[in-house]
Amino acid sequence: MTFDFKQIFTATMVLFAVIDIIGSIPVIISLRKKSGKINSAWASLISAIVLILFLFLGERILSVIGVNVKEFAVAGAMVLFFLALEMVLGITLFKQSESNLNSATVFPIAFPIVAGPGSLTTLLSLRAEYDVHNIIMAIVINIIIVFVVLKTSDKLQKILGNNGIAIIEKIFGVILLAISVKLFTTNIRDLF
Repeated sequence: MTFDFKQIFTATMVLFAVIDIIGSIPVIISLRKKSGKINSAWASLISAIVLILFLFLGERILSVIGVNVKEFAVAGAMVLFFLALEMVLGITLFKQSESNLNSATVFPIAFPIVAGPGSLTTLLSLRAEYDVHNIIMAIVINIIIVFVVLKTSDKLQKILGNNGIAIIEKIFGVILLAISVKLFTTNIRDLF
């Protein structure tokens, strides 16, 4: 087992763009105001467990319903494409439930903000193309980033401001668009 730093870097960037923890700072600040405190370590740990479990069990779940990883990767690429469009154009295509905001802060942060449908789909899409140990490294790096952002969200909001957060979201949206097109074209060829 050798680590491929190019795969780790690419997978890290893809997950970072999909999780969009920087873009979630306003939501995190709102949750902090409503609940008083966010347990950053606990939210990060639960997110890591969900992501890693899905990385290993997601393919088995798909086989039960008769879908292979390449087909899921194509579908995942389409989901990523639309998530990227949301980020770049500032539109809302996917609606998120607001009903969980008043419950325990671990659940809205760990799921669906960090380990949501987009990141789970992304993991299986990445698994179709990259080695599992490189994806796990990308997950760990992203969880560390999530932990740091959760711990310092108030300070980051002040430093970046609304415009800074919007710029970062647009940049990662464009990167995510390009990656979704690559995932789509790589996997669609194998289906025909």
